[in-house]
Amino acid sequence: MPEKILVVGGVALGPKAACRCKRLLPDAQITLIDENVYISYGGCGIPYYVSGETQNLDDLRSTPYHTVRDAAFFAAMKGITVRTQTRALSIDRQAKTLLVKELASGKEEALPYDKLVLATGATPRMPKVEGGDLANVLSLTRLEAAQAIRTACEGGKLSSAVIVGGGFIGLEAAVALADMWGVKVSVVEMMDQILPGALSASLARMAAHDLATHGVAVYTSEKVVRLEGTDGAVRKVFTDKRELDAQLVIFAAGFLPNGQLAKDAGLDVTPFGAIAVDEHMRTSDPNIYAGGDCCSIRNLITGKPGYLPLGSMANRQGRVIGTNLAGGEARFPGYVGTWAVKLFELSFSGVGLTVERARKEGFDALSVSVEQLDRAHFYPEKSMMSLELVLDKASRRVLGLQGACSDGMALKARVDAVAAALQCGQPNVEDISNLEVAYAPPFAAAMDVVNVVGNVADNVLSGRFTPVTADTFIDLWKKRQENGIFFIDARPAAAGKSVQERHPDWHAIPLEEIAARVAEIPRDRPVALICNTGLRAYDALLILARNGVTNTVNALGGMQAVNKMGLLL
Repeated sequence: MPEKILVVGGVALGPKAACRCKRLLPDAQITLIDENVYISYGGCGIPYYVSGETQNLDDLRSTPYHTVRDAAFFAAMKGITVRTQTRALSIDRQAKTLLVKELASGKEEALPYDKLVLATGATPRMPKVEGGDLANVLSLTRLEAAQAIRTACEGGKLSSAVIVGGGFIGLEAAVALADMWGVKVSVVEMMDQILPGALSASLARMAAHDLATHGVAVYTSEKVVRLEGTDGAVRKVFTDKRELDAQLVIFAAGFLPNGQLAKDAGLDVTPFGAIAVDEHMRTSDPNIYAGGDCCSIRNLITGKPGYLPLGSMANRQGRVIGTNLAGGEARFPGYVGTWAVKLFELSFSGVGLTVERARKEGFDALSVSVEQLDRAHFYPEKSMMSLELVLDKASRRVLGLQGACSDGMALKARVDAVAAALQCGQPNVEDISNLEVAYAPPFAAAMDVVNVVGNVADNVLSGRFTPVTADTFIDLWKKRQENGIFFIDARPAAAGKSVQERHPDWHAIPLEEIAARVAEIPRDRPVALICNTGLRAYDALLILARNGVTNTVNALGGMQAVNKMGLLL
């Protein structure tokens, strides 16, 4: 008898698991069930449809060879039955049946299964605020919402929007509306920075500055308390600090895993509602698999159950599930959390833990950052890249890497290299210092930026210098009357003197002059050094140390980082 396999959920993981199983087990009777009209679409592409970079909505539902993935496609090309607008109601594990309801007719039916896959996804977190039921209050996760927003933009009917949530989807939506359509966009984030949990505070300041310089207002540490409308449509957003105009409100405040169907069936779920699975993506019932946004997966860095709703993870897990449905023993050991997001001038990418999150997880963590060109300094085309490496002090274990660069692909290449190292083991600082990356001047420097950040980390751990972030350096500068710090600008003379002319407390002493002018530097005061990227300041610091001046700090990233954060002297 052919195996009967039911798959609940038809966006990313479900179709991937069904198709993989059918390839390996052609005789299997596979039915895909989804309560929506559209299935098998790239939800992560929705902001790029809104922006106009993706022209056709059907492109998000198409194969690379431009065939739309609808029910007819799966029946004809894959041999898989698809039932849309059909809701899964309950699972009878003893009888091995799934109760479903056709939404159009209201008819209920118990479908038998030998194996069941739960790919129920997640629900956008929609805070319960007054006015949340007004028209044009949406989440950007469904194709219907994307179509409505794009139509409003094309018709010139949208001039102001508020994005609630400063995560990936929220920022992509902000860029899409502001860049292509000239919409006045405000981002409201209840945490004290955007991209919380993904970026360090310093890198988040760079992201916020990039948004602000392109007209997107960013309000952190604020909470939306109510919405007001006219004629049933939203017109105002009130936070606990201000009032904002809004003809459109997009809630992008995270997701809640859809684990209730599994929980009602007695399957193991986490305290936050995600379905628990093993490395083979099996639930606590060996005949039921689950994956994607409804599941909890092991974080390989912390060793704890985690949650990362990304389409890339769902697709990889779908292949594992499809293999195992066909009798295989494929494994999905966990994740390290690799991500990327494109804003305006800058792209951001990262993997693993930020320093703030690492400390919350119990690590004695620190981070070091660098600013360096992504290619050989003599190659005509190059971009300045920010990289921040997170590590555990005692073990020298690498816990994460984040960065920013105008060349997103160059940044992603470095992050992906470290992601592979994190996924395959527990790399330490020396592993990053010696990480082998492809070298040619059009692609990288001979000592690549990812190696440099490892070297800087080694210097910090070895006590060769005391680092401060660029924003901390500026805070020290602003409080110079209190702390008595002596500030040195080690850049070439012209750059430093232009600041010194405005601020006599700013001492322009180029690296080349440090040794000759060491007598000008007090021995009874702390010294803070800065340059363009941190390299000249570090060399200056070594010269000072040889001359007995050791109470020093060096601004990581230098003036490049200061400028990226939009900070002022």
